[in-house]
Amino acid sequence: MIRSKISSIMEDYIKAIFNLIQKEGKANINDLAKSMNVSAPTVTQMVKRLVDLKLVRHEPYKGVSLTASGDKMALETIRHHRLLEQYLYEALGVPWDKVHSEAEKLEHVISEDLEKRIAEALNNPTHDPHGSPIPSKDLVLESEDLCLLTELAAGSRGIISEVPDEDPKLLRYLDELGLKPDTAFIIKKIEPYGGSIILQIDKNDVYVGSEAASQIRVKINK
Repeated sequence: MIRSKISSIMEDYIKAIFNLIQKEGKANINDLAKSMNVSAPTVTQMVKRLVDLKLVRHEPYKGVSLTASGDKMALETIRHHRLLEQYLYEALGVPWDKVHSEAEKLEHVISEDLEKRIAEALNNPTHDPHGSPIPSKDLVLESEDLCLLTELAAGSRGIISEVPDEDPKLLRYLDELGLKPDTAFIIKKIEPYGGSIILQIDKNDVYVGSEAASQIRVKINK
């Protein structure tokens, strides 16, 4: 497989397949179409091209998976993306709700040398501003034992670990509430019928809407 044959949109598909498998345990054509915001026939056509490049395997009715080469490419792209997000946020002061869109454009064009320099300048960070783990230089992505905030009961204690990076409106909402990675909390109350989750943070009550809470991944303090 020749790297020059791979376009940025192909890398986006590879990354989307990887993320779907990480999140859902599988990736199929319809889910991939939704993730990429394109039609199913468009996805099918691209998947065929990626199969020809030996980056993807596709079994009808069973879904799409990555080959070893595809998995490596996904991890390289994710490492670029998350390092860039952290650099934009930490070194340049770009707000955390804006770094994703910038990193999406830059992740395809930075060299391995620049990636190395960024990592060294940031003292080799392990997570991006949204709490997502950054694959190591050897392309190892550490797994973390996390759950959703909505899966916890009243009285539970935990630490906010990871939030989605794609939705600027959600990130601004979480920022206003002070809900960023490494924030410790206690669930004080869960309002019924899909109501807010009330967190106690530094002796303050913070009301988190159920839709936002369902996207916050946390680590439980046992």
